[in-house]
Amino acid sequence: MRTRPQHVVAGLKDKILRGDLAPGAKLPSEAELIEEYAVSRTVVREAVSRLQAEGLVETFQGRGSFVLAVPEPSSFTLETSAIRSHHDVLAMVDFRIGVETEAAGLAASRVTPDSSASITAAHESFTAAGHEGAVEADFAFHRAIAAATDNRFYVDLLDSLGPMMIMLPRTRLGDEYTMTDATHVERVQREHDNVAAAILAGDADTARAAMRLHLGNTRRRLTR
Repeated sequence: MRTRPQHVVAGLKDKILRGDLAPGAKLPSEAELIEEYAVSRTVVREAVSRLQAEGLVETFQGRGSFVLAVPEPSSFTLETSAIRSHHDVLAMVDFRIGVETEAAGLAASRVTPDSSASITAAHESFTAAGHEGAVEADFAFHRAIAAATDNRFYVDLLDSLGPMMIMLPRTRLGDEYTMTDATHVERVQREHDNVAAAILAGDADTARAAMRLHLGNTRRRLTR
């Protein structure tokens, strides 16, 4: 059951979010709010304070309270041009370690026959991919894991990064870490094997460890 301040907050918040009280508009006076909601002055003041705490209104002494602009939703994007230095590339790998380690754990804990089939297919495609298709196949494998989390934000994030999250680190590595080097290809495939096997087995802890090791190895290769 709502308290009286909560009732006033809810009513004003609805008006703000609907646009009935536009950004910059002054809230009704205390007397008007007291009459509209049949509450005391103390209740009105507490309600306005709560709206302030939520970042919806701003109060100026002697002038009253005014509606602040509700932040516009924005999609996360990251352009290739924003990754300019070796430091930026390392920072992106660090970011991926934080995100994709947990994604692997969630994928393992929520694996289904469909997501299992998708990860298996992506893994096999990477194994069969030649040098020219390696970046796209590598990205598809990581995206399949993100999709297996059953959390669209992981997929949205990886889609915003795109294959460049795979490509850019490789441009900073020597020839011995390219997909034309048999030893390197075998190493990456083995790392992918471990990630996929843990996820398909539903072993969340091992999946996290395998993904962290895989991306951590990428980072170590970049710092040599």
